[in-house]
Amino acid sequence: MFIETEATPNPATLKFLPGQDVMGARGTADFTSAETAGRSPLAERLFGLEGVARVFLGADFVTVTKAEDTDWQALKPMVLGAIMEHSMAGRPVVLDAEAEDDAFEDSDPADAEVVAQIKELLDTRVRPAVAGDGGDIVFRGFRDGVVKLHLQGACSGCPSSRATLKHGVENMLRHYVPEVIAVEQVDA
Repeated sequence: MFIETEATPNPATLKFLPGQDVMGARGTADFTSAETAGRSPLAERLFGLEGVARVFLGADFVTVTKAEDTDWQALKPMVLGAIMEHSMAGRPVVLDAEAEDDAFEDSDPADAEVVAQIKELLDTRVRPAVAGDGGDIVFRGFRDGVVKLHLQGACSGCPSSRATLKHGVENMLRHYVPEVIAVEQVDA
């Protein structure tokens, strides 16, 4: 098994591509600490490595964020080994099929058509680009012209994420959906 690695715009995060499905069509899963990783044997294994601060599971990739005082030169081989051993053992990535992005959405039912347009644009134009950088963007709501989005994986904590949201995503949504006034980043 050969696992490729890619840098992400977030210097604290690397993207690992095992050449096979990780979450597949089940969505994504973002684990911000070892305590939240209980439903994922792979995430638990990765958090068992000293210096792992966050684990994000995408369709066909894993992104790992390191602790500030950890060096990639020491951590990267351990992460590669853990992903390879987990995969070779045939253990499940997650124990249930529930996608992480099924959380509460704050939207007025009267805005259902606008919300559908926003989600379509996010799914077709934004999420593929964000996944390419080792992360995900999740719709969390739309009220009074403000779209609320949650960044996961490499995008969470990335120095350029707020600028990307404001200048990229917000401008695109405002162009295609006149009801959108602004985009805000939310933590959950």
